Amino acid sequence: MAKILDGVSRTFSEYLLVPRLTKRQHIPANVSLRAPIAKFDGTAEPRLSLNLPFVSASMQSVSGVDMAIALARQGALAFVYCSQPVEKQAEMISRVKLHKAGFVASDSNVKPDATLAEAIAITKATGHSTVAVTDDGTSKGTFVGILTDKDFWEFEDDLNDPVSAYMTSVEHVVHGTEGMSLDEANAMLRKHKKECLPILDKKGRLQSLVFKKDYVDHRKNPNELLDAQKRLVVGAGINTHDYRDRVPALLEAGADVLSFDSSDGYSEFQREAARWIRERYGDAAVLGGGNVVSGEAFDYLVRDADVDFVKVGIGGGSICITREQKGIGRGQASALLDVIAARDRHLEKTGVYVPVCSDGGLANDTQIILALAMGADLVMMGRYFAMTDESPTPRVSIGGRVYKPYWGEGSNRARNWQRYSTTGEWRFEEGIDAYVPIVGPVKDVLGVTSAKLRSTMCNMGASTLRELAENVVLTRISEQSFVEGGTSNVLSLDKDQPQEV
Repeated sequence: MAKILDGVSRTFSEYLLVPRLTKRQHIPANVSLRAPIAKFDGTAEPRLSLNLPFVSASMQSVSGVDMAIALARQGALAFVYCSQPVEKQAEMISRVKLHKAGFVASDSNVKPDATLAEAIAITKATGHSTVAVTDDGTSKGTFVGILTDKDFWEFEDDLNDPVSAYMTSVEHVVHGTEGMSLDEANAMLRKHKKECLPILDKKGRLQSLVFKKDYVDHRKNPNELLDAQKRLVVGAGINTHDYRDRVPALLEAGADVLSFDSSDGYSEFQREAARWIRERYGDAAVLGGGNVVSGEAFDYLVRDADVDFVKVGIGGGSICITREQKGIGRGQASALLDVIAARDRHLEKTGVYVPVCSDGGLANDTQIILALAMGADLVMMGRYFAMTDESPTPRVSIGGRVYKPYWGEGSNRARNWQRYSTTGEWRFEEGIDAYVPIVGPVKDVLGVTSAKLRSTMCNMGASTLRELAENVVLTRISEQSFVEGGTSNVLSLDKDQPQEV
């Protein structure tokens, strides 16, 4: 006999927040948006927290290298998609880790007898204007000089000339020594008015480079999410099929967080894969499980799979049609509240706090705020980030407006059979292929959402996300109260253009 759950499967649009007492200290400047993403003893600090509670979905049309860099710079996190060969995903992770590291391993290197044309080809391939010249052309060779785009004129100089004819030789290059601190290196850059500082060991071999632009970027982005080596933090999606090959490659490349990309994570497949990772790598990387829509499934992943955080949501994404195709899922608000209740019971019983990520069903900033108020520690979004400049898809013009393609991992276009099929045979779609309007850079979009969130938290008498969830009072709304919440009986200047009469 079928079991029917009490209550209705509800969405975020059916709720509003009831304001609490706003005290003098509750101003946006005092609000912290830090969010844990790794489980921890309730009395200790998590081994990894985000500075903003936002992560991008592991999707081909969302989370590429540019997105990962942009989000980490703002204090958030991207999950580079796994629906691609292992080597390509690992290479994307490496590019993010090398992008900003304080002490950067040089990826543009030539021998002194290389031609100028060869050096230019390297700069075009890497996108970097500085080339280190070493005796053997490697990043750890004996340093003999440096070449920048200011040292030559590409369309005037003879490109067959050797690099040695244009480079600044080592005796004229200001350089630092291995073991100096990043502050000391930046001080040298400032003192000598240089853009790049090579770091050499006692034998004159190149160890790394320090750039002025990295210092400037950090000052402009004080919430950057960095690892212990001052590199950007990045996540990676994984699956339950090739994890034995994929996980080692991703960890070797530097991935900080791994998360199973599955439409339904309540499975023995995910438990077995998670246990394999834990047995071999322990806490080397934060591990996320999901997706689930019930407290029962949360308990299973935490107890049997030993995951660090759990993603909640099935079928609520803007391009997801799992509910329509297979009849499984749950209203996102109901699913989240059920899982949060299970999380709180787990905390009370064990003293261990397991972060929860609300994934999907977020149509606007208000619903993002509601998800966090209901107890989610962070939210995962696809469409939200697909609309930004940094998403990996090309711009297209439709009817005079500019859009970007956006497709689900369950669509034919993604061909991500590992996420939806145990046989490798594609029979039906669980996602659609669509377009979304471009809204601007990640920094600006997150800035607006974060400002709304901080303001709401002040209305709720909360200075942290944990306080927000503890203080929250929710009220369900009727159809008429939903109408009442919008504009009425007025002409909107955005839609109605007045004409003189």
